[in-house]
Amino acid sequence: MHLSMWTYPWDIQDQGLETLAADLAGRAGLNTVSVATSYHAGRFLQPRSPSQKAYFPEDGTVYFRPDDTLWQDKVIRPLVAQNVLDRGDMVDALTTARETTGLKVSCWTVCLHNSRLGLLHPDHVTRNAFGNANYYNLCPSSPAARDYVVTLVRDITTNYRPDMLELESPNFMGFAHEYHHEKDGVGLTAEDDFLLSLCFCDHCTARAEKAGVPVEGARKTVARFIAELCERAVPEKQFPDFPAAGIDAFRAHPDLHAFLVWRFEPVTSLIGEIKAAADPATRIVLIDLKDGWLGGVDLAAVAKLCDGAILCCYDMTPEAVADVMRTGRALLGSEKFLGLGLRVFYPEVDGPAILAARAKAAVEAGADGVNFYNYGLIPAKRLDWVRAAVDAIT
Repeated sequence: MHLSMWTYPWDIQDQGLETLAADLAGRAGLNTVSVATSYHAGRFLQPRSPSQKAYFPEDGTVYFRPDDTLWQDKVIRPLVAQNVLDRGDMVDALTTARETTGLKVSCWTVCLHNSRLGLLHPDHVTRNAFGNANYYNLCPSSPAARDYVVTLVRDITTNYRPDMLELESPNFMGFAHEYHHEKDGVGLTAEDDFLLSLCFCDHCTARAEKAGVPVEGARKTVARFIAELCERAVPEKQFPDFPAAGIDAFRAHPDLHAFLVWRFEPVTSLIGEIKAAADPATRIVLIDLKDGWLGGVDLAAVAKLCDGAILCCYDMTPEAVADVMRTGRALLGSEKFLGLGLRVFYPEVDGPAILAARAKAAVEAGADGVNFYNYGLIPAKRLDWVRAAVDAIT
């Protein structure tokens, strides 16, 4: 069974490989470490670190040493984090020390969520129905953005040979909670957020038009919905069966519905290109949420092209976790990897019992393993909660 914990490079540097192995393999009972290899900005409270209680990672950088020969002709190129230059390459350290630590290595790779690159390359980010840029989200329809992600994964898998690589955000992203100091005085509903996330950039427009999709009609429809939501005194739900009905919630608007049917294509084909370029020794899996369709993910289609998925079920009841896992297993099929993502944050997890119940429900519903979030962000004593969850499923 795959049992891993999402971990930042600076956590490993602060603790050391020996302590990491003792914590993950010994105390928590895990067999894998999922290390961030590309990441975005943030502000982290670091309870484990002896000196860095507050940490602000650089925005949109990578935590490995890219192979320059792969990147010479690329429009969008990675920037190595100063952390790597100052404190070392933890991907190399972990993959080299697999036999010593007893931990397999999974590379947790953020793909299109990159504000630094979005600001540098505004022609390659998603844009709403008014043409406004979402600088935090490179667009999966952009040839340059696709080339960046495909090359990123090719570089990591061919030069480091991790056991697994986890794709985070190879898709369209939502409007809310993706940038910094966000302001929303309207009070966006979930459907409002979705409408604002729909991309009508030049790359999406050209790709959709080539497929015969009435993209301009869809854009006008979405622009009208956005204008209307901005005029209401208070938020009002317009689509009663959203999100439960998926894209069929918009069936009364044929151009928009046709656009949403098409919108899966850039994401599905990108994941296929990523897998094709990756070293076959590394399993390629998608990190996703319960309603992946919101970001343009067709899990059944993606399953045919990569090795599986990790579905994050944060703050859900064990029964809800089981439902997500059963649905995921049905979409992925019996042969592909199905993982569960669990957060070990208080108060959504207030003790070992709820964490164990969620993990047990997932495995009984067909999950092949669990990833826990996150090594450096939780007190050391919660590793015992993780161990309780591991003991419940092994």
